[in-house]
Amino acid sequence: MRIVIAGLIGGLVFFFWGAIAHMALGLGDRGMHYGQSPKATLEVMQADLATPGIHVLPSLPEAQMGDAEAVAAFAKEHDGSGYAFIVYQPAGNPGLADMGPNLGKQWATDTVAALLAAWLLSLLPGGFGQRVAVAGALGVFATVALLVPFWNWYLFPLDFVLGNLAKHVLGWALAGAAMAWWLGRKR
Repeated sequence: MRIVIAGLIGGLVFFFWGAIAHMALGLGDRGMHYGQSPKATLEVMQADLATPGIHVLPSLPEAQMGDAEAVAAFAKEHDGSGYAFIVYQPAGNPGLADMGPNLGKQWATDTVAALLAAWLLSLLPGGFGQRVAVAGALGVFATVALLVPFWNWYLFPLDFVLGNLAKHVLGWALAGAAMAWWLGRKR
C-alpha cells in the first residue's frame, strides 16, 4: 500500500510539473513551431496522405530499402531537398476543442510511470537522497531511450530533446522527492 500511495503522489507531482514545464517554462515544446497557416499544407496532405499515422517524407518504399542501387538513386534524387516527419490524422485532433480526455490520459500514464518508479525506489537500500537521485536518473533514462533515437534517426530538433531532458530530469527528481519522503516515513 505504501508503494501505491507513493506512486499516486508521484503521479500527481509529475503531472502538475508537466503543466508548469509546458505552459510556464516551454520545456516540452522547444523546437516546435506553432501558428503557421495550415490551409495549403493540409489540403495537400488530405489529398496525398489518406492514411492516419506517421509519414516520413521523402521515403523509399520498404520493398526497395535493401536494394543498394535503389537507395543510392533515391539519395541522389533527394539530396538537398526538404525532409518531414509528420504525424497525420485526417479527421483532425479532437484535443484542440476539448483537452479533458488528453489530460486524463496524461495523468493516468504519469501515474503508471510513477507507480513503477515508486516500486523501484522502494527496493533501494539507501535513503532520501539516493531515491531522489535515482528518480532523476529515470528521467535521463526515459529521454535517452526514447527521444535521443528520434533525434538521431528522424532529425527531431536537438533543443526539443534537451528541453524534454530538462523536463524529465527535474520532473522525476521532484516526483522522486515526494515519493522518497512518503516511502521514508515510519510505518
